Amino acid sequence: MTEQATNGAAQGENPQFSLQRIYVKDLSFEAPKSPEIFRQEWAPSVALDLNTRQKALEGDFHEVVLSLSVTVKTGEEVAFIAEVQQAGIFLIRGLDAASMSHTLGAFCPNILFPYARETLDSLVVRGSFPALMLSPVNFDALYAQELARLQAAGEAPAQA
Repeated sequence: MTEQATNGAAQGENPQFSLQRIYVKDLSFEAPKSPEIFRQEWAPSVALDLNTRQKALEGDFHEVVLSLSVTVKTGEEVAFIAEVQQAGIFLIRGLDAASMSHTLGAFCPNILFPYARETLDSLVVRGSFPALMLSPVNFDALYAQELARLQAAGEAPAQA
């Protein structure tokens, strides 16, 4: 009986992570030069802007939002602008501050990215453009760069 009680107490102290829901929070597509852009030679240049944010919800629930904004030009003409905010609700408990910051800043966006990439591709194809097929993103490296930038600036990383 004592062994069961001890195991139960130890399990209660273990970190817990659970994905509750993945959803599109915002979606936008704009092709300002259509249909003329379809009659031009297709030589695209792609600019990707990527951002994450998170907020604490009730209890141990957290919302993480991954924002992708893509501007594609052919020459000087904007072919299209596509934006998605892919969000997720995560149950996270039992982590120290540094682990929580890393989980929210790198691990959760890494889970959301394939969904955001697929949503962008689908949106772009519906606009009659070729799929973007964005390369994978190393969110751990981006998180480490942001921590280094904050430390160089003398700032503390944001905690949820």
